[in-house]
Amino acid sequence: MNKQKGFTLIELAIVLVIIGLLLGGVLRGQELINSARVKNITRDFQNVQVYIYGYQDRFRSVPGDDNDAVGHVGSLANASTGGPLGNGQIGGEWDSAITTDESYRFWQQVRLAGLAPGSNQLGTPEFEPRNASGGRIGVQSIGANFTEIANMRGSYAVCSGLILGRDALQLDVTLDDGNTETGNVRAIATSNAPGNAATTADVTANQARQHTVCMSL
Repeated sequence: MNKQKGFTLIELAIVLVIIGLLLGGVLRGQELINSARVKNITRDFQNVQVYIYGYQDRFRSVPGDDNDAVGHVGSLANASTGGPLGNGQIGGEWDSAITTDESYRFWQQVRLAGLAPGSNQLGTPEFEPRNASGGRIGVQSIGANFTEIANMRGSYAVCSGLILGRDALQLDVTLDDGNTETGNVRAIATSNAPGNAATTADVTANQARQHTVCMSL
């Protein structure tokens, strides 16, 4: 007569413990990856502020709006033609692909000044700065032409796209007041038309949705 042998309770318990440890390790690893991504994006926002004020301190001009970029950072610099130069404003959209916009030339000028890393070749994919999620990062003046998120106050807006809701919340906690609808850091769902910032409740409920996050300076 054949006897069937199954797993004992002890063996099953050991297997469950191993599975639990593996799952815990995976979740912990994912948490570390998410944390590293948020820290990277946080530095992106903070670095743009350093680029602006570092350039101003050295050349008494706003990068991108510099009417003597060649004299300041060398002959490789291309003067912006997308707006009046020397008025202290960074014209153009923060994510502009128009190579003559001040918001686009901003990156060439801060790189040639040695303030930021990256390519100086206009019009190439490598030129456009990207965050850790693959979204564009850029800066423009806050004024009539800034329509990404309504009612933001300040001189400049640093914006970055394709940021997951959970990361947007953590960015707001790290850089501002923890409310994605108020303060200096605000978020709007990428799939929505520009306008009013998303509430924290909406971002919390849609943590996997991609958002654009802007910080005013």
